[in-house]
Amino acid sequence: MVTAMPKPPISTAAGEFGRRLRQTREAKGLTQEGLAHRAGSTFSSISGYERGQTTPSFPVILDIAYALGVDPGELIRGLKPDVPPSERLGR
Repeated sequence: MVTAMPKPPISTAAGEFGRRLRQTREAKGLTQEGLAHRAGSTFSSISGYERGQTTPSFPVILDIAYALGVDPGELIRGLKPDVPPSERLGR
């Protein structure tokens, strides 16, 4: 049986956001499914955020933070893009 290697996060920031999300969720005693229900999301979305495979929109970050009872800043403070926007846009 071949075990697939997990995909790396899509960015350093996405990976760090996912780590913070998982840590906060577990500290609150919630499952991914429980958090998804509270935040009006889906299990697969929460799983993707935690693995750094997808990034939530700003309104979704607010919903997740509210569902966890934390300030959104706890999840995103200090995160930076891997490539500055000026470089991505070729300016």
